[in-house]
Amino acid sequence: MNDSYKIVSLYCFSPISEKNLQNLRNKLEKFEEKGLTGLMILAKEGINGTICGLETIVNIFHREIKNFLRDQDLNEKISFSEKKIFKKLKIKIKAEIVTMGINDISPEIKSGIYVDSEEWNNLLSDEKTIVIDTRNHYEVSLGSFDNAINPNLKNFREFPDWLDKNLNKITNNNENINIAMFCTGGIRCEKATSLLIKKGYQNTYHLKGGILKYFEDIPANSNKYKGECYVFDERVSVDNNLKKGSYSICHACGMPLSVEDKKKLHYIEGVQCHLCIDKFSDADRARFAERQKQIEDKIEK
Repeated sequence: MNDSYKIVSLYCFSPISEKNLQNLRNKLEKFEEKGLTGLMILAKEGINGTICGLETIVNIFHREIKNFLRDQDLNEKISFSEKKIFKKLKIKIKAEIVTMGINDISPEIKSGIYVDSEEWNNLLSDEKTIVIDTRNHYEVSLGSFDNAINPNLKNFREFPDWLDKNLNKITNNNENINIAMFCTGGIRCEKATSLLIKKGYQNTYHLKGGILKYFEDIPANSNKYKGECYVFDERVSVDNNLKKGSYSICHACGMPLSVEDKKKLHYIEGVQCHLCIDKFSDADRARFAERQKQIEDKIEK
């Protein structure tokens, strides 16, 4: 049966007490018995994650979260898949629902102006607006919006330092300039706008629901995103119809690989790719090769 599994990505910045975090985790973990899979991050600043399962179970889980957060906006992005995109359900409690490492900002109180998908297309055409992609470098390598600035981040924790070193140059010290930011699901760019406002930049915007919501809202013939969008699950990437993309993962280094990458000379499935050829020892590669052999033997059986 096609598209039999519903996928919901969601997040919400909303203060949660430590006691309630534990209670919520205990309640949500029970959904694994009902076949739900996914990853949810809980923290004192809110909730963030993606779930996948049969639509009835996903809807019950979603309602549980909605009730817990007293019907607040969860920034939902919805798609469907022929297969489950996670192996199990993990509910984790962390210090932040998306790690930036800055303690004195409060996105639930002050963040940038939400821009919906239609308005975003207009912002992209505005020459007076600076557009920044807040994702990691390997995500950006799969696709982005034309003329968006790529900070070339290894992880989101590097974003504040990148801002400190580059923001004045990018804006020419003009705190009144328009700055628009985006990411996969909206959570990183929302937190980034909160930091920008703290630095004095009030005209900050972020794409509500991120690229995934943009794909959901904007038909392919009006879509200004070029390429595919990296996602943190077994699909690896999705196209602008929210269908599984063409990328796969190098099981040695974890980087996304295109069809062309897998045709390169040094690629060995499960063992190495052109991005990690010099990163592992012969012993590592022997271990990876044995793991790959076990996977292939299991598939054949």
